[in-house]
Amino acid sequence: MPARSRRSGERGSVTIEAAVALSVLVVLLALCLSGIGCAIAQIRCVDAAREAARLAARGDQDRAAAAVGSIAPAGAALSVSVDGNTVTATVSASGVGGLLPGIRVSATAVAASEEGAGDG
Repeated sequence: MPARSRRSGERGSVTIEAAVALSVLVVLLALCLSGIGCAIAQIRCVDAAREAARLAARGDQDRAAAAVGSIAPAGAALSVSVDGNTVTATVSASGVGGLLPGIRVSATAVAASEEGAGDG
């Protein structure tokens, strides 16, 4: 009979272990999905910066901003600077649509200015 009393004290431990394991798996899944979301946002920022630099080098700042609005993640910011005959476009956005408050992704692209792009 002492064996039965020992087992009755362990009753429910499997349920607790399963609950802990399940919560660890959920947290792990959330972290993996957040990482994938940040990687996708980074790729979209790279594409948007490349397109914005190309359009700004042609002298079309309005289309560069529109391209960033359509390619980059929501709420992305564009910064364009002209230095001599090069145009630098930087696009930055929050990772995973703002769900991770401290994480920002950004990308920079450089393009050569076409002649006359800086004249007007």
